[in-house]
Amino acid sequence: MILRLLLLSSILLELLPGTGRAAESPSPAPPSLLGKVLCGYQGWFNCPGDGADRGWVHWSRRGSAFGPGTATVDLWPDVSELGPTERFATGFTNAAGQPAEVFSSFHTDTVQRHFRWMQQYGIDGIFLQRFAVGLRDPKSLRQNNTVLEHCRKGAQQTQRALAVMYDLSEMGSKSLALVREDWRTLRSQFRVTEDRHYLHHRGKPLVAVWGIGFNDNRKYSLAECRELVEFLRADGCAVMVGVPTFWRELKRDALADPALLDLIRRADVVSPWTVGRYRTLPEVARHAEQVLKPDLAWCAEAKVDYLPVVFPGFSWHNLTGGPLNAIPRQRGEFLWSQFVEAKRAGSQMVYVAMFDEVDEATAIFKCTNDVPVGEGVQFLSYEGLPSDFYLRVTGAGTRMIHGTAPLQERLPVSP
Repeated sequence: MILRLLLLSSILLELLPGTGRAAESPSPAPPSLLGKVLCGYQGWFNCPGDGADRGWVHWSRRGSAFGPGTATVDLWPDVSELGPTERFATGFTNAAGQPAEVFSSFHTDTVQRHFRWMQQYGIDGIFLQRFAVGLRDPKSLRQNNTVLEHCRKGAQQTQRALAVMYDLSEMGSKSLALVREDWRTLRSQFRVTEDRHYLHHRGKPLVAVWGIGFNDNRKYSLAECRELVEFLRADGCAVMVGVPTFWRELKRDALADPALLDLIRRADVVSPWTVGRYRTLPEVARHAEQVLKPDLAWCAEAKVDYLPVVFPGFSWHNLTGGPLNAIPRQRGEFLWSQFVEAKRAGSQMVYVAMFDEVDEATAIFKCTNDVPVGEGVQFLSYEGLPSDFYLRVTGAGTRMIHGTAPLQERLPVSP
């Protein structure tokens, strides 16, 4: 009996705070947005045979076929490191006459590989896009939930940060209640914010809402967006809002409505979407002086944190018929100049658009120079640069934002 009491006492001592081994290994604090460089992660790609039963989603304008005349992407992913079950043959061929292959975001091994790339190149993590318009459709919801689980696993295995970002694009009037219900499900059933690597901001789990205040005739209102932000904050979350570039002045891509500024003041973080708003290195510098620095000053006064967006280049030819290579990458100089201006202006964190976005050719993950060829077939390459070049540029930018590398005007990454 005495032996049992001594054993029980020993176990209790180990579990009590400050008395034993349990106290020596407290749970680490969740990752904070401050000081981080995070990429947007679409996770929206599907292929026939991947198990999602959705066809060629975000590869082709036709779900049943993906070949010349149907492509909706301008970059081609490098799948050379992927296993046989991760690669899906298309109707395109490369210069050697071999079938060109792509990947599916529904495949867990591929998503885990993406997270290992983030870890390898020193990128802090992702905002996972959760497309609100697809929450009503069972197959789309399954895709969203499956990719979320893949990303949670990847974040845990690689110690990368992960946060949910709701994209409101194409949502209808009085439809944002769907987002509230989905968030309740993610917190109560999926328990996403309890993950060790779920991103926090100033002590609270962070959730982002993208698509607020744009003047492109969206059907949902600012009042609905404000109600959603207030709901999320009442749920104990920090809220980041994705807004137009010229939100502060209420012009150009922004609604000319002071209610937008009031809504932003109620948020914790504001992130203006700048993809396509400048195209050259001089324009990057001018944007920093005329927009970025005044934005930061406004936010400092309003006590709202600021997450600038940087992007490597842009092309939307195969989906929209626009010019191929509309905003050239300039062999990494364009992306690097934005990192430099963000750091010089005093930004404490950066959002990179995007990790896997080959549709608009803003991807920074591994893409190939061995693109499909044929009559009428046009894709961008990485200009002969190694497929991991933009991962290395983003990793260098991350170190500069962290303060572990000095501000450097010259791109510190060589081919």
